[in-house]
Amino acid sequence: MGMRIGVDIGGSFADFAVLNDQTGELQTLKVFSRPDSPGAEVLRGMEGLAERYGIDPHDVAYFTHGTTVGVNAVVQRKGLRLGLITTRHFEDVLDIARLKGPDMYNLFSKRPAPLVPRERVFGVVERLAADGTEETAVDEASVLEALAGLRRAGCEGVVVALLHAYRNPSHEHEVKAILEREMPGLFVSCSSDVWPIIREYERTSTAVIGGYVQPKVAHYLSSLQRALRETGIAADMKVTKSNGGVMSAEAGKTNCVQMILSGTASGVIGAAYVAQLCGLKHCMSLDIGGTTADVALIVDGEPQYATGEYIGDFQIHIPSVSVSSIGDGGGSIAWVDDFGVLKVGPESAGSNPGPVCYGRGGTRATITDAFAVMGVIGNASLGYNSVKVDHDAACRAIDALAQRLGADPYKTAEAIVDVSVSGMYAGVSRIVSRFGIDPRMFSLLPFGGAGPMLACYFARALGMEQIVVPVTPGVLSALGGLIADTKNDFVKTTYYDLDAASLKQLRDDARTLDAAARAWLAGEAGGADAFSEARVTVSVSADMRYKGQSFEIDTMLDMAWLETQDLGALSDAFHREHARLYGHSDAHAKIQVVALRLVIASQTPKPALRPIAASDEPAVPDARVKVWMDGAFHDAALFHRSKLLAGQRLEGPAVIAQDDCTTCVLPGFSGQVDPYGNLILTQVRTN
Repeated sequence: MGMRIGVDIGGSFADFAVLNDQTGELQTLKVFSRPDSPGAEVLRGMEGLAERYGIDPHDVAYFTHGTTVGVNAVVQRKGLRLGLITTRHFEDVLDIARLKGPDMYNLFSKRPAPLVPRERVFGVVERLAADGTEETAVDEASVLEALAGLRRAGCEGVVVALLHAYRNPSHEHEVKAILEREMPGLFVSCSSDVWPIIREYERTSTAVIGGYVQPKVAHYLSSLQRALRETGIAADMKVTKSNGGVMSAEAGKTNCVQMILSGTASGVIGAAYVAQLCGLKHCMSLDIGGTTADVALIVDGEPQYATGEYIGDFQIHIPSVSVSSIGDGGGSIAWVDDFGVLKVGPESAGSNPGPVCYGRGGTRATITDAFAVMGVIGNASLGYNSVKVDHDAACRAIDALAQRLGADPYKTAEAIVDVSVSGMYAGVSRIVSRFGIDPRMFSLLPFGGAGPMLACYFARALGMEQIVVPVTPGVLSALGGLIADTKNDFVKTTYYDLDAASLKQLRDDARTLDAAARAWLAGEAGGADAFSEARVTVSVSADMRYKGQSFEIDTMLDMAWLETQDLGALSDAFHREHARLYGHSDAHAKIQVVALRLVIASQTPKPALRPIAASDEPAVPDARVKVWMDGAFHDAALFHRSKLLAGQRLEGPAVIAQDDCTTCVLPGFSGQVDPYGNLILTQVRTN
């Protein structure tokens, strides 16, 4: 029997999704995460899968994992004590950055301090021209001088980022060789090996982020590999990547920058899969876990991709699923500031101690505790029986805040929810402006342990009419990692005009990327079998601009145009994309190709979802529960998700309980179960 397991480890829970290759059956589980002991939650999860479903670790043929360890290291600034070597006189590259303030409307806003402070940045004598030719050779004495500075500063590792290394990596590699010869065991990373893009600051900052977290990520992955071996799992571990694909854990240890958005990307891939099944043309995913609320846009079943996503205070310029953190998670702590104003987050209770109502030692009220006081959770088992909701403890924690505010505990609990939703609303406003969308035209797809709990509040604030709650929303990120394709991005800086003279070079560059991509896939996906035409897809695009413009547009191309050197087709593709984005184009203007990009992917098996049993009868509640919603108590219907049948309808107010999460249906919303068990909630219009 072949079992495929996807695991997503978040701040509160580790989520498991198991796919039986023979039957297509999907099974799920949640256990508390263990930030203090990497791998311990995997051991506990495998024990739980054996107890609950009889799954033998020796039957596991595929294991993939999504993690936030890299993101957390950057956000908390708990990475490597890193040094930076640059071309001499370019030591201020991180401090100068792009000379943009973090908040254009705040004159007092300050840019965050770089991960490598100026006193740990050292310049060396060397110089490459913009075309990659050598102007000044590497001066070994200056490298040894920089190494002495690194030693005095107590650096545990160093990133080498030299001018124009995207064109020619030889100088960076020469500096690395000198450093490793003189100081064996020193961690050294070259920007040209991390992501060889044009623009000095973007390439340097991306390499610094990768170097900052690399040893911690490598240690984490090694610990997890040992834990898997202890459980009896022989399959090589895969890790999800920022671009929504997967790669081997061994590759992740040396190229962790590609997996730094691993956890968030997994959720979006799972959401895109559900959006495809439901035929949603425009979808906004809402992933609310224990710490954050994240939003992504999915169009025609495909997630949107971008470069320059933020990791805490810093942008990372690798291709990634476009995900924006917009608010707090279920474990975010509510508090009252010195002015008597109620605030929520950013501090989170995490998994230990967790929300007060979990009974694990927490004393500070969270969003989850607010829902416990309101009567939404605590009516059925939660977290696969790993959580017993302590309603009284939650009430005591909320009451402490209520006394400071001089308000009723129930109103305080709902105010906590309202404050968190208002923060999410502000976050979505930025996304609306960035992508030029109208959220009212989008369906909302909530997931994560707290997503379905807050979905109706969020949709109502944005005027969204439809909510699609997946069958297993609490573990959708684990499912996303499980079904993610083996995938990688390749880039080559070209920086030449798009004209007849450059067409052969453009074709040759595309062939070079294609060969590198297929060689990578052969190593990752198992040799020649990976190249089955039914499984492999290759897409090519180019960063293009009109000559004289400062920024590029990523334009999709057809490999056939490159092979036939079809100048007209290549030019027209850019003109169309420019017109689509900006409303105009110039067919007579010269075009530059700044970079060529290629993405290769090998498809993985997907669950064979089957229609569930149907009924024409209305859904019958399992019980009635007293809940506080919209400023009043309501007698709400309580449903167990596993008992709902296709075609059945329900009306809010209602609470829908299941092992991995709880769905809150507010008054004014109605629901219907689709043929595959997804719950479609619709906001009833009164005007």
